[in-house]
Amino acid sequence: MPVRPLRRAAAGAVLLLLLAACAREQAPPPRPRPVMVVQPGVAPGVADAYAGEIRAREESTLAFRVGGALVERRVDVGDRVRRGELLAVLDPGDLQAQARAAQARLVAAEAQLRRARADQARLATLGRDQLVSRSAVDAQNAAAAAAQGEVNAARAALVVARNQAAYTQLRAPRDGVIAARQAEAGQVVAAGQPVFQLAADGGREVAFAVAENAVRAIRPGQAVQVELWSRPGLRLPARVREVAPAADPATRTYAVRATLGDGAAGVELGQSARVFLDGAAAGPLAVPLAAVQRGPAGPAVFVLDPKTSTLRLRPVRTGPFGSASVPVLSGLSSSDWVVAAGAHLLREGMKVAPVDRENRPVRP
Repeated sequence: MPVRPLRRAAAGAVLLLLLAACAREQAPPPRPRPVMVVQPGVAPGVADAYAGEIRAREESTLAFRVGGALVERRVDVGDRVRRGELLAVLDPGDLQAQARAAQARLVAAEAQLRRARADQARLATLGRDQLVSRSAVDAQNAAAAAAQGEVNAARAALVVARNQAAYTQLRAPRDGVIAARQAEAGQVVAAGQPVFQLAADGGREVAFAVAENAVRAIRPGQAVQVELWSRPGLRLPARVREVAPAADPATRTYAVRATLGDGAAGVELGQSARVFLDGAAAGPLAVPLAAVQRGPAGPAVFVLDPKTSTLRLRPVRTGPFGSASVPVLSGLSSSDWVVAAGAHLLREGMKVAPVDRENRPVRP
């Protein structure tokens, strides 16, 4: 073969190698793959758990102190109100008329009192000059005292009438959220009839019911753990505040309320929760069924390294497989973040972008 074609072939090969090297240098690094991660929860059936509901520490039933026709409703369920804010108004016509009548009776009583005192002064002067009898002076003194009593009674009646007229306005006793509404504009309500349910700002509690055979194991001050259905695996500390002294006549269960401690800032009213009693944390942890993979030495799970956002395949010892979860007897802690889905497509050391079940970034 001639020398010139060989040189051309060699130069072409070198050029191809250089182009390939440049292409490798310019190729962007692969983007981290999103993966769904969860923290191990407690295996079902291994701890006493009770269904509960998040409630406000203070709940008030708001009602008018007088009856009447509801002419205006200014708030609805879910509205946040401030202390003193006007919530609803009754028709004030009749009560305002009664207040005006009480005012008129007070004016009349004061006029009678002035006349009685004037007569009392004249008779007192005549009595000193012995121009009238002592009994006439005493009678006028009694009339003046009675007139003073009428004035006092009229003033008290006027205060009551004005208060009754003011009671036609229902105002919030404290800051909070309207949790329920039991009346609507145009409805005639009686005094004391519930109109709103106010959940006051402040502490949050979980309310749950306990059967008769388990109520003796719960006492005020006992520490419990609360797990929200919307946050599986995350437990919030709580402490039992009260245990009902008598069972509910319909369900034959005892109502219990536990006050949430730290971490309750994002808890919303009405959320469903599970309450675990003391000793619940001693049960084995559990991970989703799809998280368990076949490793070199048996079952394993991918665990997120929080410092590097990479995956590590960690061997674990599992218990009997359930329909949706697997109890992990050893190899994991409750603070680990485990890949919950798609683990068969991953490999050890891969850099990932962890997200939770709602596709929100997780930053361990």
